[in-house]
Parts: sequence; structure tokens; C-alpha cells
Amino acid sequence: MRWRYVLHVIGALVACVGLTMVLPLAWGLYYRDGTAQPLALSMGITVLMGGSAFLIFRDRSHKASIMTHREGMAIVALGWFAAGAFGGLPFWLGGTFGSVVDCVFESLSGFSTTGSSVLADIEAVPRGLLFWRSLTHWLGGMGIIVLSLAILPFLGVGGMQLYKAEVPGPSPDKLKPRIKDTAMTLWKVYVLFSAAETVLLMFGGMDLFDALCHTFGTMATGGFSTKNASVAGFDSAYIDYVITVFMLIAGVNFSLHYLLLKWKPSAMFKDPEFRVFAGMVLAFVAVLTVVVLVSGNYNSPADAVRYTSFQVASILTTTGFATADYELWPGLAQAILLFCMFVGGCAGSTGGGMKVMRIMLLFKQSYQELFRLIHPRSVSHVKMGRTVVKDDVISGVWGFAFLWVGLLVLAAFVVAATGVDVVTSFAASLACIGNIGPGIGGVGPTDNFAWMPDTAKWVLTFCMVLGRLEIYTVIILFVPEFWRK
Repeated sequence: MRWRYVLHVIGALVACVGLTMVLPLAWGLYYRDGTAQPLALSMGITVLMGGSAFLIFRDRSHKASIMTHREGMAIVALGWFAAGAFGGLPFWLGGTFGSVVDCVFESLSGFSTTGSSVLADIEAVPRGLLFWRSLTHWLGGMGIIVLSLAILPFLGVGGMQLYKAEVPGPSPDKLKPRIKDTAMTLWKVYVLFSAAETVLLMFGGMDLFDALCHTFGTMATGGFSTKNASVAGFDSAYIDYVITVFMLIAGVNFSLHYLLLKWKPSAMFKDPEFRVFAGMVLAFVAVLTVVVLVSGNYNSPADAVRYTSFQVASILTTTGFATADYELWPGLAQAILLFCMFVGGCAGSTGGGMKVMRIMLLFKQSYQELFRLIHPRSVSHVKMGRTVVKDDVISGVWGFAFLWVGLLVLAAFVVAATGVDVVTSFAASLACIGNIGPGIGGVGPTDNFAWMPDTAKWVLTFCMVLGRLEIYTVIILFVPEFWRK
């Protein structure tokens, strides 16, 4: 492990994070809300520290651009924590939060696109800091590492290690021969959809500030809002449906969006994961609509469809926006939403959770084992569409599922040990490791994480990064063999 090289690249990533603070700084100056000074100071510290590390640990040898697999994982995992730490500086210097853990919690909740918050009164926070809070979502959505691949050519041929460690999903798609071109292509699609949603939200009555902040939260499937009541604060069916559509777009593999924009729509409908994802959305919305109408939560079918479709899209894509308090819905409705929290979005999307593709592979492999019991001499393979899935991919999915559930249970036990009730401990751990945001119990859609003990917040912060980097990239750092030559 070449630590000089690792710190060199992390320094560049930190400097990039610092440079992006110029955008909330501009909003702070525009609104004159007192955030210009803390944002400018945070920007200066972050750029100075990141730039210094980049220069001090620079290696001019011919091997400088050759990145090993282990170095790529170390850069992604440690770089993400570094981004979260420096991203919390504006909150700390701005005096918005009461402790360091709250600042880091909110920052990493943004970068990891979790959307869990320790803020009780969001509307009282100055707009410069609110914009930075939402911008961390947008940067983390497609990935600050992928952004770096697009704009930092010094990563060279070793960039694929970073891409595999960062991009969600069992097997990341390479759209272009060069990884830098792939990263740039993904970001172009991301920016295009973000621009479209911003314009549509402004047509619905939002000003530019609110439209940008909610677009950042939508396309990154993050869920930070500028309103205490989240999207419900706008009380607009039009806004609800626009955000619902774009949440579903963000929950689909961005490779499919790229092909769609290249006038290849058949690729999307031929994709088995997309078909299952779309089928789940339609089925869950239909069932929830009937349940809330029968229970009397809503008298109008139009209202029932509006609110259930929004919540299904929000929870299934792990965005976390809210237009209704689903804890007031019947138990069956809450159980369906709880299942959605486990599933998450598609592989290659900005969504969290276990991912639809992994759930499909687990079901297919389980069915194959039952089939082999009936036909022990048969030769069969797990397929996704017409493609045979390799055994090592299946093994990786089972390993991921075991670690995901095991770490979820472990985190819930640790949080419960700090004095939090069992239901809330499990819900909070699921909300963070699944990058969902709200849960049930004490962290429901109308609650926040401010009341939790600091120890619980540190554990949940770690869970956010675990979920965002899909377990392996972080846990591998705790395996002794990783550090041996």
C-alpha cells in the first residue's frame, strides 16, 4: 500500500469538495444571511488542507498513475470519510449545530444521500447553509469519486479501481472505453435530468433556490428539504407528481437512461431489473391505494394515488421525502413500505438499499436450489434475462446480503445499548445503512435524529457510509489481509 499515493489522491478529492463551497457562498452573499464568512473560511481551510496533501504527497515517478485494487478501495473509503469531515465545517463554523457529531452526521448524511437529519427547525437555518446541505446530496448522488474521474486526469488508467469501488451495483457498466469518458457520460445524464426537474419545479411555483435544493435531493435520492414539513410544505399536487417521476428516474440504472437518450428505448424495457422495478412500483401503489381508501385515511381516490405513489417512490428509491405521515396508515401499508426500505433502487442508480438486482438474484438462486432438490442430476444456471450469471457474482451477492443484514442487526444492538428503544434502534439502523432517511418509531417521517445519544449518532454515521459504498469497500479496511503485502 503506497500511502503517499493514497493521501495524494484524497487530498485532491478534499480540495474539490472545498471548491464546490463557492456555490453556497454565492447564495449566502445573495441573501446576506450571515453565512458568507463561515462558508468562505470553510472553503479556504478545505482547499488549503486538500491542496497541501495533494502537493506534499505527489509522486512524479512513472508509476504515479498506476493504482492497485487495494489502493482504489482505500481511497474511496477514506476519501468519503474525509469529505464528510470537511463537509461539516460550514455547519460547525456557522453555529447551526450544537456539536461536532451533529455536523459530521448531517454532512455525511448528505454525501451518502441518506437524508437523515438532526435539524428540528430546518426553516430557521440560513439559506447559504441549506444550499450546502442539499449540494452535498447532489455531489454524493453520482459520487464525488466519479466526479473526480471526470475532471482529474492524473488518475489515469487506475481509475477503474475507483469506479468499481464507488459505483453502486454488483457489476458496474462501462459505457465508454475509457473510464474518464464513462464518468463524464454519467454526469452529463445526471445534469440533464437535474436541469429538467429544476425547470419543471419552477413552473409549479417554486423559486430557483427551492427548486435547486429539491432537485438535488431528488436526483441524488437524498431527501433533504428546505421545509420542516418536507415536500408536504408546498401542498401542491403538481410538485408531488413531478418529484415522484424524477425519484423513479433516479432509482433506475443510469446506463439505461443513457441508452434511452441515444434513442434506444427498447434496451430499457428489455432489461429484467427495470421490468421488476416498474412492476413493484405499480403493484405497491395499487395495493396501498386500496388499503388507505378502505381504512378511511383518504376519501378521494385521486388523493390516495397522489400520496401513496409519492411515498412508494420515495421509500423504494431511498429518497426519503415525505408528503404524508405514513405511521398513521394501517399496519399492512407500513409493512409494504418497510419491505421497500430493504429493496431500494436499481443497480447503477443513485438509490440505496440492497438493490433490485440483488433481490432478484437471491430469489433466482433460492429457486434453483429447490429445483435441484427435485432434479438432482439437472444442469441449470441462474440467468438475468438471457445472460448467465457467473458463480462468483452469485457468491458476492450472498456475501453482500449476509454482511448487510448482519451489520444492520449489529448496529441496531449497539444503538439499543445507548438507551434507544428496540423499534427505533432497528428502524434508525435500517434507515441509515439503506440510505433511506426516515424510518418508523422515533425516527419517523415527522421526526429527526437530534434526540439520539452521541454514541448512537456516530454508529449511524458509520452505517451511512457503509450503505453508500455498499459494505465491501469499507469493511475490507478491517480485514488484516488487506494490509499485508
